[in-house]
Amino acid sequence: MTEPHRSLARGLARLTPVAALDWARIASELDADGVARAGTILDPDGCAAVAELYDDDDRFRSTIDMARHRFGEGQYRYFGHPLPAVVSELRAACWPHLLPIAREWADRTGQPAPWPDDFEAWLDMCHEAGQRRPTPLLLRYGAGDWNALHRDLYGDLVFPLQVVVGLDRPGCDYDGGEFVVVEQRPRAQSRATATTIGQGEALVFTTRDRPVRSARGWAKAPVRHGVSTVRRGRRRTLGLVFHDAA
Repeated sequence: MTEPHRSLARGLARLTPVAALDWARIASELDADGVARAGTILDPDGCAAVAELYDDDDRFRSTIDMARHRFGEGQYRYFGHPLPAVVSELRAACWPHLLPIAREWADRTGQPAPWPDDFEAWLDMCHEAGQRRPTPLLLRYGAGDWNALHRDLYGDLVFPLQVVVGLDRPGCDYDGGEFVVVEQRPRAQSRATATTIGQGEALVFTTRDRPVRSARGWAKAPVRHGVSTVRRGRRRTLGLVFHDAA
């Protein structure tokens, strides 16, 4: 076993159990803001090992230069199959806790909730619909880099929640680079929420919109996310999207 893989195995062995996170609080914060700190789920060894995967070309199906596509500045890479064990395990571990929130949101807004209990069954549905490309990704930002506000949709089948995990230490490895969500409120000015993600910390956020109360019941407030300018150093994150891409 190579040293990066040994480090990854050590980090994975010391993961904070996802089931032990305060999911009631997470759901409440998502209801209020469309984004919620979940807690630390990956230790420093695991963070370093995941970050080191970025330079292993065989791990990835696609590399995106954000400036070239006018998405911002910086770069990200989509994992190919097979996904690293830590990525697969984290997605599977989050699924049963995110699923009730997604179903509740769909019920409030009268939308279909096509997501089965079993995560692999959901991925099978994505593949049958032509969404076969894996969407977990690693993102890397240097000084001056940023990510424009956007949504990660990728096809007709969408899971309404995502997770991002910080791999570097804010204030030590980098400055700036806050995770930003901007909500377009009905008949009001947009609202921005900025969060600094700690090393190994997971942040849960909405993929497309969140339910908000209105005079006529529940409405959907569109939400986009991005990253503010990194002022110094290097910022790397792991993105966990729960639907595959067309």
